[in-house]
Amino acid sequence: MANKTTTTKASSAKREITSKEFFQALDELEATNKITKEQFIEYLSAGISSAYKKECGEARNILIQLNPEKCTIRVSAYKKIVEEVEDPEKEISLEDALQINPKAQIGGVISEDLKPKDFSRIAAQTAKQVIVQKLNDATKNIVYEEMAKKEGEIVSCQIRRIEGDNIYVEISGSQMEGLMLKGDQVPTEEYSVGQRLKVYVRKISTDSRGNSHVLVSRTNNGFIRRLFEMEIPEVKAGLVVIKKIVREPGYRTKVAIAATDPTIDAVGACIGQKGMRITNIVEEINGENIDIVPYCDDPAEFIARALSPAKVVAVAIVESLKTAKALVPDDMYLKAIGKKGYNAKLAVKLTDWKIDVKKMSEENGENY
Repeated sequence: MANKTTTTKASSAKREITSKEFFQALDELEATNKITKEQFIEYLSAGISSAYKKECGEARNILIQLNPEKCTIRVSAYKKIVEEVEDPEKEISLEDALQINPKAQIGGVISEDLKPKDFSRIAAQTAKQVIVQKLNDATKNIVYEEMAKKEGEIVSCQIRRIEGDNIYVEISGSQMEGLMLKGDQVPTEEYSVGQRLKVYVRKISTDSRGNSHVLVSRTNNGFIRRLFEMEIPEVKAGLVVIKKIVREPGYRTKVAIAATDPTIDAVGACIGQKGMRITNIVEEINGENIDIVPYCDDPAEFIARALSPAKVVAVAIVESLKTAKALVPDDMYLKAIGKKGYNAKLAVKLTDWKIDVKKMSEENGENY
């Protein structure tokens, strides 16, 4: 392939630019921004092509050749030699090419070395803008791809600002900003700028401008599930499975569990030695009550367990209506209902049965 220049031959030193700083910056860019040298050269070519069009009125193909050992850069604008020209800015006919280089052939190129001094200030600024924009876009894509892997996971963050009901956080180990909407905030928690906390990455999306948005939460049930997986090896390994999670953030959570191996104590595994495992989870959610409910196929028994921490004397069910009446000692009634009725409400959500809690003093026990 022919590769002659349209200018008179000059020494290599005059055609090439020497810059140790450029190569040092290139290495730093690759290390800190995870943008490869090949990507940067692509962006640099696009920038110089824009500058060339600004200066000369046509967008030529740009070839950039680097020699890291000598720290030299060679930049050329070229046109491909073709039989029939369709794009005059990037192609040249064989007839015209032969006038420049008698050895020109179809498929070869006619190139012209470029130097920074060949461009005006305005053209150089255009090149800079194109390069910066492409670098920014590449960085956004890299960060988005990294964060996309964390969707559905727990990450550490620091609150950067609070605007109305919205809390903006900086996600540790990334350049991404997360948004915690009002519904993702625990009503009993107080938040302040500079505060560090763990959040659940519930959704990552991009808008029409290509900007990424990370929605984080401390109320999502996935937050509780991931905390269990982090603190309880049996859950992470699948030896203990979480059947269902229901929650009133800030007040109470109920988690139905079951062991896949009958020899495993599912409740004991979740509580841990001296209660350390469940204590660590409760501390992370600022003292919110957690009820570990062993799952059971028998609806009456499962309903009784779901009303924990209250002790249930008996449960009568109407299968066709999927309703149940739970009988509790009088001194257990308030526990069964719970603060603001949350315990009973969560038991209903956990079992998918409508539950009517009754005191023993109100019933004669004949229906149980």
